[in-house]
Amino acid sequence: MPGFELFSDLERKEVSDVLDNGVLMRYGFDGMRKGHWKAKSLEQELEKQLQVKHAQLVSSGTAAVSVALASAGIGSGDEVIMPTFTFVASFEAIMMLGAIPILVDIDDTLTLDPIKVKEAITSKTKAIMPVHMCGSMANLDELLAICKTHNLILIEDSSQATGATYKGKPLGSIGDLGCLSLDFVKIITAGEGGAVLTNNEQFYRHADHYSDHGHDHVGKDRGAESHPFLGYNFRISELHAAVGLAQLRRLDEFVAIQKKNYTIIREALSQIPEVTFRRVPEGGVESYSFLSFFLPDIEISRKVSIAYKNKGVDACWNYYDNSWHYIREWNHLKEMKSLYPISSEVKKGLEYLQTKTFEQSDHYIARNISCLIKLSWTEEEVRERAENMVGIIKSVLL
Repeated sequence: MPGFELFSDLERKEVSDVLDNGVLMRYGFDGMRKGHWKAKSLEQELEKQLQVKHAQLVSSGTAAVSVALASAGIGSGDEVIMPTFTFVASFEAIMMLGAIPILVDIDDTLTLDPIKVKEAITSKTKAIMPVHMCGSMANLDELLAICKTHNLILIEDSSQATGATYKGKPLGSIGDLGCLSLDFVKIITAGEGGAVLTNNEQFYRHADHYSDHGHDHVGKDRGAESHPFLGYNFRISELHAAVGLAQLRRLDEFVAIQKKNYTIIREALSQIPEVTFRRVPEGGVESYSFLSFFLPDIEISRKVSIAYKNKGVDACWNYYDNSWHYIREWNHLKEMKSLYPISSEVKKGLEYLQTKTFEQSDHYIARNISCLIKLSWTEEEVRERAENMVGIIKSVLL
């Protein structure tokens, strides 16, 4: 991870096809495009590889979450449960629809703790949205059972875990809706882009229409299409889809490389008794895009993180002080700083953040270090990196 490390003639060919026919928009212009439909082809490949009936491409992973929520009828005043450890896009996408993000503690999977999820459910709760961070997954069986009991929608955000599986099923295919990101730093990149996955015909039809100004896409004359309901422009371009199409066809190749590199580093770190690893739920196989481990306390994890940076061990993060991925530094959310007026309903719904603490999440994130696994490393570079990582931890522990 990410896929841009291994761009090849496969990606160049797909992009050249688009430039040769000159049609960069995914809809219309049938006569000009000479049979090339990159977005449609990528959707078909996603359906095949990720084992879902429907895939709808959109302009980003953030857009995918908003479109998924809207497709399920979730909006003004509704509550959506999400984890404290994710990317800021999670609450942004929820709030864009006028819904209220309800942040809930994580456990040692680095994803939603089902016990805490149960405690957070109210009469306004409409969906549970686990975010499969850093290549692994949430406790999906438990979350599915909770959703069934309370008649809630399960929306999987597997933007950071494409290629991972749970009990033989690809992540993103297990909930009512799944969301992918295809941005520049994902294992499968389109430069920018995302996808909504579902087996629900109605949700798919809603996503298809909503992401393109409400167009119903019936017939071959775009100007004559009807608009069953309001929508927005969340379309992906043919250029982005072309890159994503070539990359998706290489997914197994990328995961295999990541697994090899991940395994070398994990086996080296396993020599240290004080190092423990993030838990993967039984039946889960991660994408190996990150190696996440815990150290005994925050002081040690901070010292190790700083030493990694100083000694050239790049792309390893302690997220406790990170303003992108953890609730502790999301002051713009806590203080509700917005260019547009936030509705009184959402303001009231977010008041809990003024006093809410997340000690359980702090316990895991403060001790965690997550290291990106690169595709471009040689085996010699991986082994040298593993040796350096082990040596630094041991020196800090002394």
